[in-house]
Amino acid sequence: MHAFRWICSNRTVIALACVASVVAGCSSSSEDGNYPGNDRPDFLVGGQRFVYDGSSDDLLTAGLGKTGLGGSTAPGFANPTSPTAAELRRSAIWNNYRAIVDVNPRGGYGILYGPNIDASGQDTLGEGKIAGVEYVGLADDGSGAKNVTLVVQIPNSWNRNRPCIVTGTSSGSRGVYGAIGSSGEWGLKRGCAVAYADKGTGNGVHDLATDTVNLVDGIRTTSTAAGKSSNFTSITGGALSAFNAASPNRIAVKHAHSQQNPEKDWGTNTLNAIQFAIWALNEELQQLTPDGVVQAVFDNANTVVIAASVSNGAGAAIAAAELDDQNLIDGIAVSEPNVALPANPNLRVVRGSRVLVGAGRPLYDYFTYANLLQPCAALSANASGSPGAAFISATAAANRCTSLKAKGLLTSATVADQANEALSLMLGYGWDPETTKLHASHYAFATPSIVMTYANTYGRSSVADNLCGFSFAGIDGAGRPAPVAAAALAQIFGTGNGVPPTSGIQIINNLSVGGAIRDGISTSPSTGVQDYNVDGALCQRNLWTGTDAAAANVNAGVNATLRNANLRGKPAIIVHGRSDTLVPPAFTSRPYFGQNRIAEGTKSKLVYIEVTNAQHFDAFIDNPALGGYDSMFVPLHYYFNQALDLVYAHLTSGGPLPPSQVVRTVPRGGTPGAAPQITNANVPPILNNPGSSNLITFSDNTVTIPD
Repeated sequence: MHAFRWICSNRTVIALACVASVVAGCSSSSEDGNYPGNDRPDFLVGGQRFVYDGSSDDLLTAGLGKTGLGGSTAPGFANPTSPTAAELRRSAIWNNYRAIVDVNPRGGYGILYGPNIDASGQDTLGEGKIAGVEYVGLADDGSGAKNVTLVVQIPNSWNRNRPCIVTGTSSGSRGVYGAIGSSGEWGLKRGCAVAYADKGTGNGVHDLATDTVNLVDGIRTTSTAAGKSSNFTSITGGALSAFNAASPNRIAVKHAHSQQNPEKDWGTNTLNAIQFAIWALNEELQQLTPDGVVQAVFDNANTVVIAASVSNGAGAAIAAAELDDQNLIDGIAVSEPNVALPANPNLRVVRGSRVLVGAGRPLYDYFTYANLLQPCAALSANASGSPGAAFISATAAANRCTSLKAKGLLTSATVADQANEALSLMLGYGWDPETTKLHASHYAFATPSIVMTYANTYGRSSVADNLCGFSFAGIDGAGRPAPVAAAALAQIFGTGNGVPPTSGIQIINNLSVGGAIRDGISTSPSTGVQDYNVDGALCQRNLWTGTDAAAANVNAGVNATLRNANLRGKPAIIVHGRSDTLVPPAFTSRPYFGQNRIAEGTKSKLVYIEVTNAQHFDAFIDNPALGGYDSMFVPLHYYFNQALDLVYAHLTSGGPLPPSQVVRTVPRGGTPGAAPQITNANVPPILNNPGSSNLITFSDNTVTIPD
């Protein structure tokens, strides 16, 4: 791999004038005058090409512009129960953009980042609409069971003399536009093509009662009509009829119920997206042989490729780099990656007086642990003033504390002491002290839904299994299973996040006293009280710690997703917020940094940046329902953009990579819910010379993080 890809490439792309579009009037030649044919990737199923004018519609904002993306009014539908594909795309871009970044100007939108901010950090791009073309296709093995959605966006500013691709594998369980506001925006504004993948988790929703599913563009139809073109179809035929009779009004969701354990393939999905992008670039160029064959002018030897995204998408980028035996990827820039490693008792991570031994923890381990303790821990006096505490039922949380004591998981006598004990146990398990005030909001909005989804996906469970007594459904006014509203179901490609609760779909406790009901208000059979379903949480935890067949399935599924920390010498930057409560750095980025040094030794080019006063959900920062996030936290997205800038400069002009370091930010402070305007003083840059007190180091199998 060459540091100066456009200078030292194996094939030189000859510069010729291009006018008015990405490819109009372009031609090129290789050093020997011959290029291979532009073969369509074997995995690619179907394929459509769309042109966006940059005015009425565009690649980045779907025609909404910076103002529309930042506005509080969601784009509408002419017919809410029968939306068009274009309306669904616009809805998906609006919702996914806002799910990743804080769109309040006081938090930095339109000032530090956003569609109007150019590649130099200046406010020059107006509404930030970007004209270009978009390719849409599926990656599948012919069965229709995988159907990973791929999208390639090629802006009109794409420069064939400085060709670049940035990946945008979706975060969370989101659909294919899940990275539009992160690596998507960065890449498009740099004139790079962006290669998106929904990594097999994207918004596939099978309404079992009506037997309807999503197509790749979000339009809903029957599973029979969709056939292998369905984004996701669960059970069919007699099995479906029997299930509907026993469990009416239920929903199957792709990430949970595909039985594919898609996470094991996230690296391959990302590499497929890159190959799709290279193919699409050559299709756009349309350089033909005399007999009309499209030539493959662009390839991995002359095109800079950066694997980038956030959260699950970041984990996918890392997995792709580890698998990259074709040298498709030149560099990596990721934020808050969900990444897990095999056990290594020789690795130590030290932060102040805190020492964690081993290679971190898999997501299913720490999420099922949090799922048990978090609602009780949220009542700790140390967590007083937590943003989002109002979304936790004090009664149900206190009952959870009492139930945990009764089951021998806590020893303290009073609820107050049990809450402190639960919090202490979480800190001892690896959560940093900076997470203490975030457990309430994370339990309210994330933890149970992620545990429900991942228990099923790792166990390769069918919707018919009702694993641990859980299911998905719409609900009526009493919280009982009911059909999802027709409009919500029709629009779910645009509004859903792939991991219910979302868009009218709720988690149901099938085993509640009195019958199936929304999980959060259910009554546990073993305790007879509303305690946030302690029986279900214990069952889900047992799938990790137990020895039965179901636990063996889940453990095997988790093991299939473990990474090896060998990035093949590629330059890489990981940024992570110290206060991340969802994907804590103690379980992920810190041990990954250390294991990478063990795996690659002196060949390692991985930089780890830990940002104080930053956490997983930038979208929470100026959410009016979560006052306190704004006064305590700065946007990690700002540092993700810096990481991309640094890797890009390193690859294209030989710019230096910074040393691993802690970046010490300054919270906005002020009144929770009314924090003052963010300024550059709140977000100091990543430094090439950060000073010894901020250096993150590795020596003798020990990662040392400055306190």
